[in-house]
Amino acid sequence: MVTSQRRSPDGRERLTLHEAEAALVEHYTALVRLAYLTLPPSLSRHRRVLTAHGLVQRALPGFRLRKTAPRVPAQRPGPARPGPERLGPAWARERVLRAALAYERRPRGWPKSLPPPRALRPMLPVVWGLRLFPRAGGREEIALGQALSGLSADVRAAFVLSRADELPDAQVRALLEAAGAGRPDRSLRVARQLDAPAVAAAQTLLRSAEFNACSVQTRPTDLLRRRQRYRLAGAVAAVVAVGALVLTATGSAPDQRLAPSAVGQVTAAGLVRAPRTEWADTSRVDFTAWPPRGGRAGDRGLLDRALATWSRPPRGTRVSRTPGTFTGPPPYGTQLLYAGEVDGDAVVLLHDGLRTVRYSEPLSPGGHATLDFARTDSSDVTTAAALVVSRTHGAARYLTAPWIAASATRDLLRPDVRARPVRVSTEGITEPLPSPAASGPHASGSATSGPDASGSATSSPSTSGPCASWPALQLRSSARIDEQDTFLVTDLGGLVPAHLTHTPLPGGAAPAHQPREATGTAALASWARTACHLAGLPEGVRAVDVWDFAGHPLPERAGRAVWSCVRADTWRGPGEVSVRFTAPGTAGRVVARERSTAACGRFGPHVVASAAWRAPSGHTYLLAVGSRAVSGIEVTGAVRASQKGRVLAVRAPANTRAQVSARLAGGGTLAEVGRAAED
Repeated sequence: MVTSQRRSPDGRERLTLHEAEAALVEHYTALVRLAYLTLPPSLSRHRRVLTAHGLVQRALPGFRLRKTAPRVPAQRPGPARPGPERLGPAWARERVLRAALAYERRPRGWPKSLPPPRALRPMLPVVWGLRLFPRAGGREEIALGQALSGLSADVRAAFVLSRADELPDAQVRALLEAAGAGRPDRSLRVARQLDAPAVAAAQTLLRSAEFNACSVQTRPTDLLRRRQRYRLAGAVAAVVAVGALVLTATGSAPDQRLAPSAVGQVTAAGLVRAPRTEWADTSRVDFTAWPPRGGRAGDRGLLDRALATWSRPPRGTRVSRTPGTFTGPPPYGTQLLYAGEVDGDAVVLLHDGLRTVRYSEPLSPGGHATLDFARTDSSDVTTAAALVVSRTHGAARYLTAPWIAASATRDLLRPDVRARPVRVSTEGITEPLPSPAASGPHASGSATSGPDASGSATSSPSTSGPCASWPALQLRSSARIDEQDTFLVTDLGGLVPAHLTHTPLPGGAAPAHQPREATGTAALASWARTACHLAGLPEGVRAVDVWDFAGHPLPERAGRAVWSCVRADTWRGPGEVSVRFTAPGTAGRVVARERSTAACGRFGPHVVASAAWRAPSGHTYLLAVGSRAVSGIEVTGAVRASQKGRVLAVRAPANTRAQVSARLAGGGTLAEVGRAAED
């Protein structure tokens, strides 16, 4: 029987071996999870599961309570001197965390081509002939991988301890320091600053019963490849035996090298293929309802090359991604959308629930493959209506969704010109269409010769300058969308075109902010004033809405002005807004711009903005206007004025700086949208 004294010579509490084993078994699942998520993401899921179990099980042999162990805070508040029942979990976490952090460390001078020493050490458990992996966590698992990708082991450990185990910051720092982490404060700070949506999805996954490194699924390895390896191993064994005899006679030793690790496990046979008519029989009409299309959808060689390139891009592969898009390997459940030949390339489109990936390789020898990643989670009928399948010579081809009944193209700068029908192949691919992302607007990042600082127009954006046109794709869906089945999308340089909407001036009992499809007369006229400014938007835009939130007569009977808020929402979540002021006879100008804001959206339906305007008489006015819920406006600073209602106009010197705020009818105040530098 194993016995040990309860107190060390220096007066510290100690644990018996039986108590340590009991603590390890009781918290085994949480310890395996900690080790699994702290280990390097470069390991396959099978290897990470086995290594995590091995690290936890090896924490017990040679057990001896370190003097630093009692310094680790207990899990729950308790007496100053922790008892064995609270000391056990803290000790187990420290031992497992120390081993996981040291797993990928390399001694000085260790060859970079070899795995770390601990990866070469034999470790139980060992599994032959099976692949083990936790149950798939779906979109949340991808978000967790995205949150932890590119982070150091110390930060990953801090994330698990603070977010999953919900330990206090002081206890996390103490555990990291006791486990040998270099900068525990910095690791905890970085873990706390991770992207909020990814953290929420990760916490949902980690607390669920499905994602459990102790509850695994099994699959056989590649049976045919395994038979070939057995035969090869037998032949190699025979050669080695003969070589050993020869080397024994010559006294030489062979040069042993490690074989490269295997590429990702997802193959063409494991791709998900949606039924051809599923989109018409499901309430979830998005990319998951796309059936596989294309003349090479059955080409396993092409699909395997696409998946292998996605898992581990070879040297020379051109890789691009929209901001906030995870570029990790394909997970189980990846779906095939398209595989075919377009404009001299073999193209494959894949979707994994969070991302859409385009792989292309030239049909002629000598070229390099291309890999494009785009985040496309939570898509819908409009944002999953088309994908850019090819770009050549300033034109783009789109692969339209199976629910698209008709396609046309129109110029946003010419709202009076009718849309032109577009030829679409039986596979759903459009003819080459001019792409604004490859033309003057995006190249220059500027619209036409716009108004000067006074607000007077110098030329029209639709007739001169680099922004002479802005093509958009007009699609008609078989399913009605908010009582309107036609909508607009436009290419902004990404894999997924952006959906364009319009929110008109409020009137009567109509809701103050309800975006509609931008196909009506007023919507097209509003977009004609705004389209050229799409060139300055960030990458990864999901949808753009133009909200005409106010219209009012100008001083000195100079006509009627319109104020518009242009909101661009990204697939990551943060949006960008810009406020445009348009006076009669002018092309309009941006007077305010702000990023990462809820303004002009569902969660920010109130807005107030201001602009300097010069009347035809030469007088300069400061104009301030609010949306429908504004009941009063106040100006402070170089100019002081207040006015009940939604509109304020006051004479002010040119280039006057003032602060504008508004009072809301329901109570509370509203700050002005951030001012932009005037042209």
